Amino acid sequence: IIIIIINNNTQTKRSSHHTWEYVARNVMPIVSVVVYSVIIIVGTVGNGLVIYVTGYRMKKSVNSIWFLNLALADFIFTLFLIFPTIITSRQNQWPFGGFMCKFNNFVAVISMFSSIFLLMVISLDRCLTVWVVVWAQNKRTIIKAQVTTVLVWLIAAICSAPYASYRSVLTREGKEYCSYSPKTPVWTLTIFRFFVGFFIPFLVICASNVAIYVRARRLHGTRSNKSNRIIFAIIFAFFICWLPFHVIQLLEIKGLTDKSFSIFVQLGGPATVMLAFTNSCLNPILYVFMCDEFRKKLKRSLFLVLESALSEEQLHSRSFSSHFSITSRRSEFAAPLQERQETKIHIHLSSHPL
Repeated sequence: IIIIIINNNTQTKRSSHHTWEYVARNVMPIVSVVVYSVIIIVGTVGNGLVIYVTGYRMKKSVNSIWFLNLALADFIFTLFLIFPTIITSRQNQWPFGGFMCKFNNFVAVISMFSSIFLLMVISLDRCLTVWVVVWAQNKRTIIKAQVTTVLVWLIAAICSAPYASYRSVLTREGKEYCSYSPKTPVWTLTIFRFFVGFFIPFLVICASNVAIYVRARRLHGTRSNKSNRIIFAIIFAFFICWLPFHVIQLLEIKGLTDKSFSIFVQLGGPATVMLAFTNSCLNPILYVFMCDEFRKKLKRSLFLVLESALSEEQLHSRSFSSHFSITSRRSEFAAPLQERQETKIHIHLSSHPL
């Protein structure tokens, strides 16, 4: 009887294992493609509007520079997300060559590093404005903000370079995959990404926001305004979306040598990647719901665009000039098709570009 019970338990475990393995191999890729497609649409449109509003419609300020660059990082990320979408639908096979294998990984990682570094800079900037008011009024200039963002992108590029350098197109059973080379120090890269791209900035951001909160309490809440709540919401969304990804990446290193983690990583990996990628399209939604000025500027911009497009003069001139613009439109159509192919992704038994 005991032997029969043991055999039944063993068969149940095997059946459960095969079920989860089927889900990981067949269901998760479909879900990933759908989620990635939604992120691409919402992220490119939403962040594109943020770039337009902060760059052209709003008065240039230190804050507008921060949010412009944050939106730019997310826009690039979502634009290049077309590559993970394509290869996920192709069972992770990479058809875009060696250069794009490295470049798309570089773009993905630099977007991640620049986003967290910008959030850290924003938190430090807010902290200085409430603690060193006189200094902030005299030294907090647009030029210095622009120089700071250039430095942020430069540091992010330096941090991202090693990840791209170890990427290459590997051939397995006659199929090509964009993956880390066999000699890649995966553990070192993963630990570096966790501490430099998440944990250390998280500590700085937490310390800055605690200091802001303490100062606000001393000033009887005069600095606790909607602007602070928007920034807090952006930071909170970033860490909620990216923390599971970093945790599963650390577990994946253990899973490479421990078979008991394999199914967990196969299921948890794509799920946390989708959650992390979702962050790139959340900020525009937060701006619309929480920022009155952004919402007003956006509505006014869309109104002006529609007014210009649908005005009586525009409609008459459009019908008159349509004949002359057909040729130019055809010649301009080929270029965007080539430009769209500069998008992003990576695969290391998975399809994400990080």
